[in-house]
Amino acid sequence: MKGLITAVTNKKHIKKALAAACISLSCAAGTASVQAEETLSLYNWGDYINPEILTRFTEETGIKVTLDTYSSNEEMLAKLQAGASGYDIIFPSVHMQDIMSHLNMLEKTDINKSAGFENIDTRHLKAATDPKGEYCLPYAWGTVGIVYNKKAVGELSSWKEFFALPGQGKKIAMLDDMREDIGVALIMNGNSVNSVEPSELKEAQAFLLEKKPLVSAFTYDSIPMVQAGDIAAAQWYVGAMMYVQQDPENLAYVIPEEGATMYQENMCVLKSAPHKSNAKKFLEFFMKPEIAAMNAAQQTNGTINKAAIPLLPADLRDNPSVNPPAEVMEKLQMFESLGKGIKLY
Repeated sequence: MKGLITAVTNKKHIKKALAAACISLSCAAGTASVQAEETLSLYNWGDYINPEILTRFTEETGIKVTLDTYSSNEEMLAKLQAGASGYDIIFPSVHMQDIMSHLNMLEKTDINKSAGFENIDTRHLKAATDPKGEYCLPYAWGTVGIVYNKKAVGELSSWKEFFALPGQGKKIAMLDDMREDIGVALIMNGNSVNSVEPSELKEAQAFLLEKKPLVSAFTYDSIPMVQAGDIAAAQWYVGAMMYVQQDPENLAYVIPEEGATMYQENMCVLKSAPHKSNAKKFLEFFMKPEIAAMNAAQQTNGTINKAAIPLLPADLRDNPSVNPPAEVMEKLQMFESLGKGIKLY
């Protein structure tokens, strides 16, 4: 009998010990879960967000932010489709947002119902798959024109002059970007940058093959070469104004008179995001006018936050290369998703 009582008592002790261990493990798992939630992973274009904003967000929320970068929409999509995981927020151009929406890769955030969305200029709800802003937050916009070294070139105002530089013994560079390069050819031939007409694309192909020997490099890393004068001029983003402001005597950025492409990046939460709640907090944080203005001022591109515009420095707010007049805006074209037509490209 004593042995039976002892066995029962031992079993009770074992059960208590097991229960205590389970509670301990549950607490540990809960703590690990909370800690995991206090992080956020961004996957953005290189140098497209002011680092101070990430610092401010962490200070305000306690959420630690990590940032990886990509060079093109296609690179970002390819990496995600190849199995890259752990990212919460991506920053696709409008046409890529539509592509990713069709691929069922984006989370519905209902960001348009959050306080602060009234600051967003709804004219920038350009994604065909998200006309109300239920998924993504319009983030930043700008142009793709020409940055040039004034000592090497003097003055530049057109694509025609840009492609004439190699004939004068001066080097030029273009972006390593399929849509942007074909877009210039389509613009020069008076066509839409979203054309899927085979005859128009054949003309664009002929234009590019003719100009290809004149181009010294197809790269995203043109700025140091233009600054040094190794490259006289390069096709590049309006973010070049960041460098122009630092060295206005030597550098300039221009929207070519024939026209140019206009880009817009949006903030989207991935359906596979491990920290969806933290991701939405970041979208809401970015709708604050002072935060949007801080980013636009450092990036020297356009802001989609109406309340942020009055907070911008006057030399940025009133700069026609950053905020073009209506007649220039009419010559700007934005890429759209081409569907199956992309195969022609």
